[in-house]
Amino acid sequence: MLKTIRNIAIAVAVVALLIVGSSCFVVTNENEYSLIRQFGRVDHVISQAGVSFKIPFIQSVDTLPKQTLLYDLSSSDVITSDKKTMICDSYVLWEITDPLKFAQTLNSSISNAENRLDTIVYNSTKNVISSITQEEVISGRDGELSASIINNIGNTLDQYGITLLSFETKQLDLPSDNKAAVYERMISERDNIAATYTAEGTSEAQIIHNTTDKEVTVMLSEAEKQAEILVAEGEAEYMRILSEAYADESRQEFYSFVRSLDALKASMKGGNKTVILSSDSPIAGIFYTK
Repeated sequence: MLKTIRNIAIAVAVVALLIVGSSCFVVTNENEYSLIRQFGRVDHVISQAGVSFKIPFIQSVDTLPKQTLLYDLSSSDVITSDKKTMICDSYVLWEITDPLKFAQTLNSSISNAENRLDTIVYNSTKNVISSITQEEVISGRDGELSASIINNIGNTLDQYGITLLSFETKQLDLPSDNKAAVYERMISERDNIAATYTAEGTSEAQIIHNTTDKEVTVMLSEAEKQAEILVAEGEAEYMRILSEAYADESRQEFYSFVRSLDALKASMKGGNKTVILSSDSPIAGIFYTK
């Protein structure tokens, strides 16, 4: 009987030792922080993955996610600077970068963090959109609006140990009752701008065309002037050569002969090459001598 009691006592002691021993170990995964609490307060934070130790029964362990988290905000109405209502449906990507501060300010609660995110991001979205026009909101959906909202939040979330990674809009649209009217107005404005550009282009083209025509006219006039000058100079040179030729008695007979041949050649047209001349014809005189 005594031996049985002793065996039971040993077994209980072994189990107790195992329980105590297992409660000394803390296993931290890659995607989490381990918060070691002592009497309810965070004593220290384990950020690196691995196995560590704690004081059993005195210290306890909480974990926080060490990864990118997504929070989907509810759709809400926002008003632009030109008093136009728009519907904003967005989400944010965030992460815990200071687990100790997160635990102290938000009691290690993801739900509390999301409530703060909801309030801060919505207020920033409302403030940014209220400072710009509806047209600027629509044109800024390629990233400018998101950047402005994140800049407006600044380091507000640092006090909670949170870093905002990204703000994205799933929907940023007009209420259905005035969407068509706004789009028609925007189309009309774009048509007016296009018409203005077209008119300016047409006017500029006409100016260029008129300038070119004027330059061409001036160039043609100058070319014709130069041509007339060259013709006049050529004729003057021709007359000078003739004058010199006829002024020399030794050349007068030769030039008379050449000019008579030219006249005879000009008169011989058609297939019949027979020419009948009178004996007193100047042309006939070139074929005989007295």
